[in-house]
Amino acid sequence: MKEKVEAVINEIRPLLQGDGGDIELVAIEGNVVKVRLRGACAGCPGAQMTLKMAVERRMKAKVPEIERVESV
Repeated sequence: MKEKVEAVINEIRPLLQGDGGDIELVAIEGNVVKVRLRGACAGCPGAQMTLKMAVERRMKAKVPEIERVESV
């Protein structure tokens, strides 16, 4: 499952980098993916929306066993 999660993160990364941010996989605990938003994304007021609407939505679509994505 880790390889699938990393593949999705690598798909999303260029979008975030285009806005001056980045994303890092911290851990997978059960069916929960823990990530760290970095750069401009770390302090962005829209970071939670990005996390839920972009990262979590794509992660669940590509890796159905994932229940949620959390920022740490």
